Amino acid sequence: MSNLVLQCVDLKKQYGDADIAVEVLRGVELAVERGETLAIVGSSGSGKSTLLNMLGGLDLPSSGDVRVDDQSLFEISEQARAKLRNRSLGFVYQFHHLLPEFTALENVAMPLLIRGEAISVVREQAAEILKAVGLSHRLEHKPAMLSGGERQRVAIARALVTNPACVLMDEPTGNLDRYTGQEVQGLMNKLNDEFGISFVVVTHDHELAQKQGRVVELKDGLLQPITL
Repeated sequence: MSNLVLQCVDLKKQYGDADIAVEVLRGVELAVERGETLAIVGSSGSGKSTLLNMLGGLDLPSSGDVRVDDQSLFEISEQARAKLRNRSLGFVYQFHHLLPEFTALENVAMPLLIRGEAISVVREQAAEILKAVGLSHRLEHKPAMLSGGERQRVAIARALVTNPACVLMDEPTGNLDRYTGQEVQGLMNKLNDEFGISFVVVTHDHELAQKQGRVVELKDGLLQPITL
């Protein structure tokens, strides 16, 4: 088994046509190893979220490739890409995107239900991962009954319940106060240590970035290592 969980090769993205083309990514190269934590920083408008969306197969590149668990995201059908995402990737965003009419347990269980697993197994796995993020006492609470930090913990649990190789996070502490943001940082470190899951975090939060094993900056459409 390859030690790489996520890799992009000569990834390019431009918007517009040949006459008026905006080149956002100019041949990005990136390799993320199993169990690694990586922060991607950069100025607003540099293309960080665009890059993250392509790493997750949510947006198509102009050219180049992304490989997840050594399988191309863009040489397969959209249905196969969705299955690969469900199996190997987790997603956490600045806004939690929890379904308000469902409980924490039901929200976390959703990716497994989509996969077609038995309800009894799904509920057990969802409860176990909610326990891992410190929310065993909130299983039947709906999002409106949870604090901002608790909602983000549910979102992280939902990303982890499929046992992905890598979790992609877009400004996961952006809507949180400093104390709650630090709690989420600590939770990420704990989950990385316990489960060996890789994290790729796009963030403006230098404190969060500094806690990752490696930091790269997206500048002029390319990634380069930096020290914060």
